[in-house]
Amino acid sequence: MKIQNYINGEFINPLNDQWLDNYNPANGQVYGSIPNSTKADVELAYNSAKNAFNQWSNTTLEERSRILIKISELLESNLEKLAKAESKDNGKPVALAKSVDIPRAASNFRFFANAITQFASESHDSTGQNAINYTLRQPIGIVGCISPWNLPLYLFTWKIAPALAAGNCVIAKPSEVTPVTAFLLGDICNEAGLPKGVMNIIHGLGTSAGQAIVEHPDIKAISFTGGTSTGAHIARTAAPMFKKLSLELGGKNPNIIFGDCDYENMLDTTVRSSFANQGQICLCGSRILVESSIYEQFKADFVAKVKNLKVGDPSDPNTNLGALVSKPHLEKVLGYIDKAKDENATILSGGNQLSIPNFEGGYYMEPTVIEVSSNDCNINQEEIFGPVVSIMPFDSEEQALSLANSTKYGLSATLWTNNLKRTLRMSKRLEAGIVWVNTWMMRDLRTPFGGMKDSGVGREGGFEALRFFTEPKNICLKY
Repeated sequence: MKIQNYINGEFINPLNDQWLDNYNPANGQVYGSIPNSTKADVELAYNSAKNAFNQWSNTTLEERSRILIKISELLESNLEKLAKAESKDNGKPVALAKSVDIPRAASNFRFFANAITQFASESHDSTGQNAINYTLRQPIGIVGCISPWNLPLYLFTWKIAPALAAGNCVIAKPSEVTPVTAFLLGDICNEAGLPKGVMNIIHGLGTSAGQAIVEHPDIKAISFTGGTSTGAHIARTAAPMFKKLSLELGGKNPNIIFGDCDYENMLDTTVRSSFANQGQICLCGSRILVESSIYEQFKADFVAKVKNLKVGDPSDPNTNLGALVSKPHLEKVLGYIDKAKDENATILSGGNQLSIPNFEGGYYMEPTVIEVSSNDCNINQEEIFGPVVSIMPFDSEEQALSLANSTKYGLSATLWTNNLKRTLRMSKRLEAGIVWVNTWMMRDLRTPFGGMKDSGVGREGGFEALRFFTEPKNICLKY
């Protein structure tokens, strides 16, 4: 499969005619090629977007909404095709892509298509001064959207949809590891009637194509989801140009379990929150903290459930965990298992690479549970981003809070308790951008999403995203 850049509504080869291999994680084989784009390709995309901006930014809200809804409908009608493409490119189970990734991508476009029609400006009557102040929210212009490989189309559209809805033109770069569904989105945009140049998709490495987007002086905003170190580099690069930045970065999320929880619901959800998408979700609860009164029972029950998870062929509807996204990533995750052993942690389950019959070259590993005695160990402080969780006990609410907050990250937290007063106390004090209580990954697209500390800057979702992708201008009118 040969992927091309999508510029000015057309698919074109990279200007340097350089290509990268694209691997199928399920079997480790090359099955396609993608452009190794450079600054020249980004400049071509920028000129295309610049030429389209005046038309798109002056399109009525109703027309913008109509086109975005049409994109949403086309995503839904191509569910099977897109889900299979996502699985082949990423390694995740097809069933997961069909139930989560593609439906959510469609929902992103539909939500922001409707949200833009309800996004109102403020006005203030300056009493006694015979003046009215009102605020215009205008599109920024040309914006850059850079998305990760773990939820490829899901997070790609999470950025693109509000940017387009707000009237901007977009230069987007999907991960070079998972480019296929972004490539397929180009045809959908054409079919939906999106004007040429409004969205441009550049494929390639972050160090070349991504860097060119970030450092382009006339791309005025960058929305990025990915690793914390890359986010820091983007911030350093963008700061002298005073670009707007939205950075959703890493997480090392605590899952805090008290003895008064709904135990069976907690247990089932915790298995899912630990290993969904092979643990390759920034919101997975990778540090499980359990009240001492139920710790031994939880340990036994949790490990038993984890051992029953099926790792294997992503196209098998009974598969729980597919392949990790790439060989380098698999090696990185396995390296953390070695670190845990060096720190005298106890491997309760898993910890090994797997060879799956008929998929021997694939990047599979066992879901892994590690018991630790200290929160300072590497696996409790560093983002692993794989099917690996640690468990440890706590004795008090204060200790649980201390353990939960004692990392450089602050993306999400999960709290299991039926004590309302405890819920309110702890939710307020947990250093996280989102706190789930007695649930996990329940999302309402109207709510703000993002992290604290090294988990990022800014918020996505709802009107927060539309505020990010617009510039507010105050106008004072004296009468």
